[in-house]
Amino acid sequence: MIKGIVFDIKKYSIHDGPGIRTTVFLKGCPLSCWWCHNPESQAPTVEMFFRESRCIRCGACVEACPQDAIAWNGQGPITDQEKCERCGTCAAACYAEARESIGREMTVAQVMEQVERDVAFYDESRGGVTLSGGEPLLQWDFSLALLRACKDMEIHTALDTCGLARWEIMDRIREYVDFFLYDLKLIDGEKHRQFTGVSNELILKNLQALSQRGHNIVVRVPVIPGVNDDDESIRQIGAFAARLAHLASIDLLPYHHIGMDKYTRLNKAYKLVDARPPTDERMAEIAHILQGFGLLVTRGG
Repeated sequence: MIKGIVFDIKKYSIHDGPGIRTTVFLKGCPLSCWWCHNPESQAPTVEMFFRESRCIRCGACVEACPQDAIAWNGQGPITDQEKCERCGTCAAACYAEARESIGREMTVAQVMEQVERDVAFYDESRGGVTLSGGEPLLQWDFSLALLRACKDMEIHTALDTCGLARWEIMDRIREYVDFFLYDLKLIDGEKHRQFTGVSNELILKNLQALSQRGHNIVVRVPVIPGVNDDDESIRQIGAFAARLAHLASIDLLPYHHIGMDKYTRLNKAYKLVDARPPTDERMAEIAHILQGFGLLVTRGG
């Protein structure tokens, strides 16, 4: 029985493809984008969130931890990350819900049980199910099984992907995907490696291959100040997208720092502390540059 690690299932989503959708967020991502607003999605394993502001200093987590990974330092509980096995016992014992286990193992049947409840909404709105993350292709066997299960029920499917996977995997999955939301950050290879930790060579090749095969694709471009919001970076994206054989549109996603607090809860450093969301004027300028390449441009939330 195929199982995957899911960190959220969002109902009634309207930003992850057409119509009303259920978005299934899978854990694990091969990229480490500086601006990632879902840092809890990056590791392919279960993680623990700690909201210090909620902690009532009761010590229940210290007593409950079977690995003795939580100690009291006089001011509050401190977790030894090397000892912690992410079992979730401390979260279950926390009266104030200051601790939370992120990610849970689920079967395809368990996910589909939730999906099936909303089939009527999909039918009325021409919506469906979107697999997101993290990166769904990192758990490709589980994603493939989910997509097949959806198609068996004639549910519209969408895949929100960074595109970093072997073509053999993409080729197996693509026939079960009705709609691709394909993230494109940068064309410049060195800058892409600097700000995401990986090469974009395979990402660009996979996008070209999907486009050549006529798939319904929306390219999503996160607009990140100091990373890809300069005219040259935008022109490079526009020129690349204009050469694609088939592309529905480009969706611009303005940077926000809503997820910054999550890094503190995960004991991680956030690298874009001084970045500010682009102004409406700058977003309009970027859209105008891309439209100059004959592209249909939209703005997401």
